[in-house]
Amino acid sequence: MLKPKPTQGDTSWFVQDRFGIFLHWGLYSLPARHEWVQSREELPPEAYRQYFERFNPIAYDPHQWARVARDAGMKYAVITTKHHEGFCLWDTQYTDYKVTNTPYGQDALRLFVEAFRAEGLRVGFYYSLLDWHHPDFLIDIYHPLRNHPEVAKLNVGRNMKRYAGYMRNQIRELLTQYGPIDILWCDFSYPDADYKGLPGKGRNDWESEKLLALVRELRPGIMMNNRLDLPVAQADFFTPEQVQPTEWYQINGEAVVWEACHTLSGSWGYHRDESTWKSPEQLIHLLIDSVACGGNLLMNVGPTPLGTFDPRAISALSVYGDWMKLHADGIYNCTQSAFKAPRDCRLTQNGKKLYVHIFAWPFRFLCLEKLAGKVAYAKFLHDGSEVLLTPPKWERAQMQVKDSTLVLTLPILKAEVVVPVIELTLK
Repeated sequence: MLKPKPTQGDTSWFVQDRFGIFLHWGLYSLPARHEWVQSREELPPEAYRQYFERFNPIAYDPHQWARVARDAGMKYAVITTKHHEGFCLWDTQYTDYKVTNTPYGQDALRLFVEAFRAEGLRVGFYYSLLDWHHPDFLIDIYHPLRNHPEVAKLNVGRNMKRYAGYMRNQIRELLTQYGPIDILWCDFSYPDADYKGLPGKGRNDWESEKLLALVRELRPGIMMNNRLDLPVAQADFFTPEQVQPTEWYQINGEAVVWEACHTLSGSWGYHRDESTWKSPEQLIHLLIDSVACGGNLLMNVGPTPLGTFDPRAISALSVYGDWMKLHADGIYNCTQSAFKAPRDCRLTQNGKKLYVHIFAWPFRFLCLEKLAGKVAYAKFLHDGSEVLLTPPKWERAQMQVKDSTLVLTLPILKAEVVVPVIELTLK
């Protein structure tokens, strides 16, 4: 059974909890046309300012958010303290472009941290390395002003060293004013993304070595992700985005701690008219697929301008909650198994407990290679009922399976759960 390489940050809890909620919330929730709306539509600062002047989430109740996440089976949360637009959800002293200067007027981040901790969830902070509002951030391929006719003139006087210092000042605030933070999720680097003579940005622009050294000094046990454009050995965990690995994520041939991040629909921020919401099967499959390959799932919600969860998001999270109430044993504390999964199934394992997640319901029998004689008992997780380990000899002979293959006898009809799970207790 694979084990990930050791990490400097504390990942011991992370590889047990397995399931978290990502929250993308900022000014972009107001236009409700994707979190990159400012860049996509090339909105200049004066046009985008209207959202800052109207940010007033009067229905924001982070305790409700935390309860919904907890009921969905999520164990930790990561929130966008600052996304690419540069707007800050906390009362930072380093910019006026912050939530306490909006009509809302309160430190939304502090309320969030207190609420989620009260519900027993660990807290992580997302922090964008990009900043389309800061006057020292050089205009580049993703900046809203990239096609401005006087872009070169607009870049005169901008200073990335000053901006890197600004980031470190803000990271210091985030890691010292809100108690022990478990994850710092920095996003993202693009050193090779040149555009019309405007260079991309990477470790030299962010002064990533200094930033990481500050983080390790302030919070030695915090988990750091892999998007600072630093040597891979310096990251604690890796973050495949909107894709699902089919085997344990590896870097230079070595298994690492990893977490797939996904959206309930096609957008990270609130997108009123986006319609590609995932089916219940897709939602549950993403979670199982991650754990079956030794990873975590960070599933995103984009709250509305009022500070609420879209009803479609509530419905999707309830899919997780309903399934996890019955099947959490096959997720928490589990990892990839060394045994081979049957066709249309996934395996997760926690010590002597092996879990068979059945994606497509077979007819009567399920064959598991090299497990004959190794299982003491089998049961369904959804109702605790026994699953017979041995089919009649006549049927087994006709199936022509090897003596080393365990054959489970299943009911004809699939149970009324999205993905049935069989727990095998190994001898």
